[in-house]
Amino acid sequence: MLKLLFTATFDTIYMSVVATLFAVVLGFLLAIVLVLTDKNGLSPNRYIYTSLDIIVNTFRSFPFIILIIILFPFTKLIIGKITGTTASIVPLTIGAAPFVARIIESAFKEVHYGIIEAAKSFGASKLQIIFKVMLPEALPGIVSAITLTSIVILGFSAMAGAVGGGGLGQVAIQYGYNGFQADVLFITVVLLIVVVQIFQALGNLVYKTIKH
Repeated sequence: MLKLLFTATFDTIYMSVVATLFAVVLGFLLAIVLVLTDKNGLSPNRYIYTSLDIIVNTFRSFPFIILIIILFPFTKLIIGKITGTTASIVPLTIGAAPFVARIIESAFKEVHYGIIEAAKSFGASKLQIIFKVMLPEALPGIVSAITLTSIVILGFSAMAGAVGGGGLGQVAIQYGYNGFQADVLFITVVLLIVVVQIFQALGNLVYKTIKH
């Protein structure tokens, strides 16, 4: 059982870290488009912003356990199977990316408009303003967003265990709940709490480093 718990913990961390990386990349791209096309953005476009806004809100509204099931065909197409830790990364990424997009969009919008106007007056292009002006200013907020996302995805990964996603969630359900082993259920919860604390501590460390 000790080996099983060790493997499950590793699988949970693997799923969470990889899915966080993919979700941050996808969410960052979505956030850039949202910021650019917003009515107060650098390239206002009501149609693009509204369409993307609806898509992001739609995916954010799905309960994760239902999203996993809906995405089974897509996961099968991408990974070749619908169960296991690697397969779980697909719905974890898609489920978290809209959440990331909203948080990063908010971080960008908190950048003082005067800084953006100053960059414009120096002839900076839109991409230069995004990556060289807004991104550095919003970076602490984005780091906090990534930390929060990793913890949310960790919780999602536990839910994925209910449908064969592997990791601590599957061990908790299969052995702890269905197998009536209260000790296993307790240990998996403790391990999840420990992993959350590690993610939060690393995030706080990076945040403080950037702020200083």
